[in-house]
Amino acid sequence: MSGRFTDRVALVTGASSGIGCACAIALGAEGASVVAAGRRAERLAEVVKTIEASGGRAAAVTGDVREPATCAAWVAEATRRFGGLDGLVNAAGVIGPAKGLTGTEPDEWDRMLDSNLRSVYLMSRAAAPALIERKGSIVSISSVAGLRPYAGLMAYCVSKAGVDMFTQCAALDLAPHGVRVNAVNPGVVVTELHTVTNAIPDYAGFLERSKGTHPIGRVGKPEEIASLVLYLMSPQSGWITGACVSIDGGRALASAR
Repeated sequence: MSGRFTDRVALVTGASSGIGCACAIALGAEGASVVAAGRRAERLAEVVKTIEASGGRAAAVTGDVREPATCAAWVAEATRRFGGLDGLVNAAGVIGPAKGLTGTEPDEWDRMLDSNLRSVYLMSRAAAPALIERKGSIVSISSVAGLRPYAGLMAYCVSKAGVDMFTQCAALDLAPHGVRVNAVNPGVVVTELHTVTNAIPDYAGFLERSKGTHPIGRVGKPEEIASLVLYLMSPQSGWITGACVSIDGGRALASAR
């Protein structure tokens, strides 16, 4: 086990699958005590088991990250169980079928903004006092869709652009307290994000096409995103705050096609 995060406590939302799961496991492998948060208790229990099998400490908490009381309870559990909080990874998020402006109903707009942006605000706000005590850090999972528009994905793009601006504003607000706030902007990564809501019915075909939309010639892995997240949470990045870092195989540089 690496000791980069020994004696540090991290809370990861969306930890039951995908990038959140990869972040939680990676943090545990490097010595952090991890609070794995999400809605799927059985999945979270597996994440905790994996972390503990590698010699780490972890606990699972369940609830809806769109609710202020849930966010406050998760922070309270982290401090009760492990004595404080040093890092927050905002990885919870959703996407939906491409519908565009006229096809996106108000309920779907609210679901996207609440899940992808309101959750980041609520969770970061709830965690801020504990993070200030330990001069910790926040890393949020944004998207290449926060950096450039995609046809049919208005609500998703707007929500992720909001995460980027939130990151920059929160970085300024928390910098005087020694807390750093950053975001990462992945391209297409192989997770359940697109399949759990059937956002892309032919997912295999989508992944194959995505090789051509990423100049580096392939899609990403959750573990690759986790490695960047851990760097941004670590002392090695102590002079980085307010950054929105692309990790997208060059997709943000390429024209849509």
